Amino acid sequence: MSAPARPARRFALDRRSFLSASAALAGTAADSAYGQSQIPADLPAEIIVVNARITTMDPALPNASALAARDGVFVMVGTEADMAPFRGTFTTVIDAGGRRLIPGLNDSHTHSIRGGVNYTYEVRWDDVDSLEEGLHRVREQVARTPEGQFVRVVGGFSEHQFKEKRLPTVAELNAIAPDTPVLVHHLYKLTLINDAAIRYFGYHQPGHPTYPGGTIEKVDGDPTGRLLATPSGLLMYRTLVAAPKLTIDEQVNSSIQYMDELNALGITSVSDAGGGGMEFPEADAYAVTNWLHERGLMTVRTGYHTFPQIKGEEYADYDRWTQAWAPQQGDDMLKLVGGGENLTWASYDYEIFGEPVPEIDPNAEEIQHRIMTLLGERQWPFRQHITYGQTADRLLSVYEDVAAGAGLTDGWFIDHVETFTPVHLERIAALGGGINIQNRLQFQAEDFVEQHGMEALRRTPDFRAILDLGVPVGLGTDATRVASYNPWFALQWLSTGLSRGGMRMYGDDNLLNREEALHLMTVGSAWFTGDAGRKGAIVPGQMADFAILNRDFFAVTDAEIAKITADLTAVGGTVVHAKGDFAARDLRHVPPIAPDWSPVLDYPEMGRG
Repeated sequence: MSAPARPARRFALDRRSFLSASAALAGTAADSAYGQSQIPADLPAEIIVVNARITTMDPALPNASALAARDGVFVMVGTEADMAPFRGTFTTVIDAGGRRLIPGLNDSHTHSIRGGVNYTYEVRWDDVDSLEEGLHRVREQVARTPEGQFVRVVGGFSEHQFKEKRLPTVAELNAIAPDTPVLVHHLYKLTLINDAAIRYFGYHQPGHPTYPGGTIEKVDGDPTGRLLATPSGLLMYRTLVAAPKLTIDEQVNSSIQYMDELNALGITSVSDAGGGGMEFPEADAYAVTNWLHERGLMTVRTGYHTFPQIKGEEYADYDRWTQAWAPQQGDDMLKLVGGGENLTWASYDYEIFGEPVPEIDPNAEEIQHRIMTLLGERQWPFRQHITYGQTADRLLSVYEDVAAGAGLTDGWFIDHVETFTPVHLERIAALGGGINIQNRLQFQAEDFVEQHGMEALRRTPDFRAILDLGVPVGLGTDATRVASYNPWFALQWLSTGLSRGGMRMYGDDNLLNREEALHLMTVGSAWFTGDAGRKGAIVPGQMADFAILNRDFFAVTDAEIAKITADLTAVGGTVVHAKGDFAARDLRHVPPIAPDWSPVLDYPEMGRG
């Protein structure tokens, strides 16, 4: 088989090569079943790492101290002595200095294509522990933002992480920015906009746009600046889409910076779930991502799903897409996986955990059955957003009916499953599906308890019941508008049960140990893009994606997990991020941040713990 695509080598001294490099396949490599004894040693490795504490995720060799990679895949894993036959004149040899080395992290549910084009535009509060500090960042950004642009805080935080335990008021935003539009998006529960933003969107004028399922709060006919999901987030989607955008050049730069930031956290792969404002394949974000891919500038492997945008037009979208596109179309750096996470708006249940469980449309089953039948006939796998057991009560019978008819294409799965019961989970397993979990409840645990009670939270989701099924299970974040893109928050959540507000969510009987949690975000998540056995473990023949950590995940305190970053990250054996002792190993050229008023210039680590 041919080797997996990997980032083209990028040298700061050769800009022409940097821009024209290709992510083309790189020769012949062993597949994941290729034993170490069968790999010829007459060709040197491109990279060797020694003196590491390697967690391989390989049951046959759980721990090692050295590895070698060539042509994008691991060729040897073991001791430093085992690497001797693979050393050559131009082999890069890295001494890890006793640091922990893990397989590259794989976020199996995120919105990174959309998040990338907005990254350098947005103030983030992921890492702040006080509203005072958050508002200080907004105040600083107001001072540098040019006329005609917004100051945006779009997700990744919870008011419960602030010592004040509250969100800002519109009055506070007006005091900071009387003339500059400010938008603060909080989960899919609430968006705050100041008076300048109200004027920009025209929400103070008669006949302004309205959207089903959302409320523009008003008092005596005047908008308050609070946009509420009641319970649909469509109002928030459309408001964000109507705000100014970066130029295409700036979006390209932003996406490069965002991938670099993900690499800095140890992420080497993602599964992108589409999202609002992501018209496939026309949206700017897809054009930017394809442009970067064609030039070998991607450093995060991305598998993506298609997401219909307009209620009532979902079937037509899927009919068109399934005729023009094929699952797995692309390569290992960028490829189409299937449909979803939205199959139909009629079935979409928003996750506002502090509110009562929403009702999906009365005709959701009929609409979904038609779409799922089309996908089965065209042999397209899919993913579907389902939050609540009450929604599953209605939709799983559709799954079972379609499975008996057109069939469910291998590789389908359900995202979220927060309040699913063991019976719901067993029905998924019986149909051969996967279960993909995210840490978005970590940002709303206190709200959930207020609405549903602490006892219900203890099994939301029921991790042990999910793992006991033996089905594919992955771990993601649902970044960037809901949760943070920081994967270590998700790993902290699974292994400690801590909410972002510091509340202990689960008892020991519903927690995973750290190795189990890491397994879900490496080996487990590979299945969700059709890559089971090809990546996720440090095994000869698998993709040579790995990260050397600044702290040992298996030794730090619970609180320190969120502080972990990568000192060095490699994709396909190519170093894509390095700092500190390893800084000289990163031969890429990452351009200066644009625009020159970006908040990332002053706060380059906003998304970290």
